[in-house]
Amino acid sequence: MVTHVPPEAHGDERGALLSFLAEQRGAIRRAVLGLSDEQASATPSASELSLAGLVKHVAEVEQGWLARARGEAPAVHRDRSNWHECFRLADGETLADQLAYWEKVAAETEAYVRSVPSLDDTFALPDEPWFPPESRVSVRWLVLHLIRETARHAGHADIVRESLDGRTAFELVAMEQDTSRG
Repeated sequence: MVTHVPPEAHGDERGALLSFLAEQRGAIRRAVLGLSDEQASATPSASELSLAGLVKHVAEVEQGWLARARGEAPAVHRDRSNWHECFRLADGETLADQLAYWEKVAAETEAYVRSVPSLDDTFALPDEPWFPPESRVSVRWLVLHLIRETARHAGHADIVRESLDGRTAFELVAMEQDTSRG
């Protein structure tokens, strides 16, 4: 990992969890720095993953889990026949739009996690064959799951970006810091 969450940045368990989630989101956002929609949609590695598709996927997944925790339907329904559509931009979608949407979802996630009375509050897992039947998970589990999901895809993003133009995560951190100073 090329960035670190400072111990004083979070203050409590909720803050710590949200800070680690934000750190992983930042890794994916950095992976698309300076890229056009065309470049971000390219699949330069052995995988069919693109950076734009990863951004879209993590935004949809985070929103879906947040909706479940709130007892709402996800904004986008993907079933087994169209699940792969969340890994690529559709006609009319842009990387900038997906990043803005993800930023909105991230703010909603943070507000929700900070608003629940306890991280031990639970919600039902979806009725899907890969989840135990009638299981419930805590808000803490939700945030840990989002950290894991986002971190996994941040690693994918590192590989895709390096395959695309040779830029490594370390270079992208420096590039982001230069951009924020300028």
